[in-house]
Parts: sequence; C-alpha cells; structure tokens
Amino acid sequence: MDGNAKGRLYVVATPLGDADDLSPRAARVLAGADLVLAEDTRRTGLLFKRLGIVAQGFVSLHEHNEESRRERVLGLLSQGLTLALVSDAGTPLLSDPGYRLVRACREGGYAVSPVPGPSAVTAALSAAGLPPYPFTFLGFLPRKTSDIRRLFEKHAATGATLVFFERRTRLGKALTAALAALGDRECVLAREMTKTYEEFLHARLSEFAAAPPEILGEITVVVGPGEAAGEAASAEEVLRVAAEEARAGLRPRETARRTASRVEGWSVAEVYDLLVRGA
Repeated sequence: MDGNAKGRLYVVATPLGDADDLSPRAARVLAGADLVLAEDTRRTGLLFKRLGIVAQGFVSLHEHNEESRRERVLGLLSQGLTLALVSDAGTPLLSDPGYRLVRACREGGYAVSPVPGPSAVTAALSAAGLPPYPFTFLGFLPRKTSDIRRLFEKHAATGATLVFFERRTRLGKALTAALAALGDRECVLAREMTKTYEEFLHARLSEFAAAPPEILGEITVVVGPGEAAGEAASAEEVLRVAAEEARAGLRPRETARRTASRVEGWSVAEVYDLLVRGA
C-alpha cells in the first residue's frame, strides 16, 4: 500500500472546456474532498457551480505560492484530511504548478492518487493527424527567441513529434524559431478544444511562419517529426557546404542553420557542434 494511511492527495483532471468531460469519479472525489487546492479558486468555483458540486472549501495553489503552501498541505494531510489538486483546466502539473507539492507529499509518506481525464496534450495529439508517438511535450516555450531556438535545436534530431503551448501574441515568433531549427515540418494549431469554437489548423511551418494566423483562445501546437530521410551526409560534405555558407560572413549558428537545410540527416545542433566544438 502506498504511503501514510491517514491523508491522501488526489490529482484531478478537469474539463478543458466542455463541463460534461468531467468523469463521474472525478466529481465524487471533488465533492468528497475536505479541501480543493485550486490554481484559480474563482474559476474552479464557477466550474463547481456549473456541475452542481458543493465544495467543502478551497485553498489557492499557484506558481507564486506553491512553496509557501507546502507545509500547510502536509499539515492537513497529517490530520487525516483528503485533498484534491486541480488546475484551471486539464491535467494538473502539465505546465501547471503542483510537481513540488506532489513530490513533498510522497516524500512525507502520504498517498497521491491520479484521477485521469482531459489533457490538452493528448487531446491535440489524438485529433491532429500527425504521428502521435514518440512525442515530446515542451510545455510553454521560453520567452527569449534565442532560448526558444536552442530548445528546438535540442530536439531536432530525436524523430519525435513535438507538442507545446503558446499564447497568440507570441505564436509567430515561436513558429519562425521552429522553422529555423527544425526545418519545414507539418504543423497543427489546436485552439479552444472541446469548446464552441474548436478549430484545428493544418499547414507546414513555412506557411504558418510566413503568415501567422490571427486566432484567439488557448493554443496547443503540434509539430510533426522530420520527413523520412535518406542516408546522412558525411562530415566532409557538411564541412564543404558550411564553408560555402561561411563565405557570406555569417555567424557560426547561422552558418549551421543554413548548412543543415542543405544537407541530409543533420540537425542544426549537430552541424553547430561539428563546426564549433569539433564533435
């Protein structure tokens, strides 16, 4: 049996939009919890009202107070209380707070039980029409363009479909960085999933980067794996192409990007390593 028999923390998935997606088990757990730990207590309270669930009480738990809430939560569990952790929508901990709390609960000997349900990641993968596995979830992207580019370059050669969340005001920058680091891959933008204006937009990264769509709502981006490749170019061929590109006076990373777009089987990161680090 897992952990301390006194208290238990349930990690409960809540609807992305359509309230009917809440499972009967999740409804029972939320109604029976002594306290609900919510990222936004007002938003969760409105969901409960729509569903007719009467909560025993709410405690806010978000990215700015997760550390300070930890001891209070452990104290409540030590009293034998049952707690439920929810995010604003979907499955908690996926780009939402809660990881450190769950870890502390397990280290403290308290049981942590998942109540599975809606997830924007799996929902987007299931309806995108791109290879669903292997996939890598990147969460929300970094703020700086250089950091976004480096993140994509790190995953460029894995052969995995990439999934990430992005805000509409930063979408164009993210798609341009993806094109530069990953090459021209298939891409799907999923917005407002399970809601009235649900939409899946399909195009290649080059098309989206050239004309980012004017869309509202919460966006989940799915980028397919690279095209099936033939035999990879030799290091000698990569260096020859890189020398041609370098004549334009480019910086090493830009030389690597342009070289990777011309040779078979090399990511930008791999070309950069060859040119700068001699890897």
